[in-house]
Amino acid sequence: MTDPGAERNHETTKKRNHEKTKRRKDEKSKMSKIDKQGKRGRATARKVRRAARIADAPATQVTVTFRHVEPTDALRLYAERKFAHVGKLIKRPCQAHLILTVDKYRQHGEVTVKSGRLLVSAQEETKDLYSVIDLLADKVGHQLKKHLEKFKAKKVRSPSTPQVLSAGEET
Repeated sequence: MTDPGAERNHETTKKRNHEKTKRRKDEKSKMSKIDKQGKRGRATARKVRRAARIADAPATQVTVTFRHVEPTDALRLYAERKFAHVGKLIKRPCQAHLILTVDKYRQHGEVTVKSGRLLVSAQEETKDLYSVIDLLADKVGHQLKKHLEKFKAKKVRSPSTPQVLSAGEET
């Protein structure tokens, strides 16, 4: 004869095991859904962070002055687009003032970029105003990069020998 208590225990252990395996399957399916959503979530979070970083980037205020030339929106927009990256280089808000002049066949351009104490200026002259703007943007970019490299290259000096010896005597 079989013991009725043993049969109940056997049935309850079967039920428990079945419930455990069912829970494990549910957890695995949930984990795979979370993993898939996690990758998508990370990608969207990355996009949001990138958009915020671009929005937080310091704006460059570009003013364009035309001398002896009809002011055109195309030239103004081109200059603003070319000098917009200057603020990103120095990571501070800055102002760029561009002066475009035409004298007969001579197209001349000057630019002054100010940001705090920093002042960078450049002049260029060619036969085309668009190329003047390109050359000025290159010159200013090169000057700013050179300026920033000076600060990166600065090293902390080690103390001189008399300073080290006097510090040793004090202790």
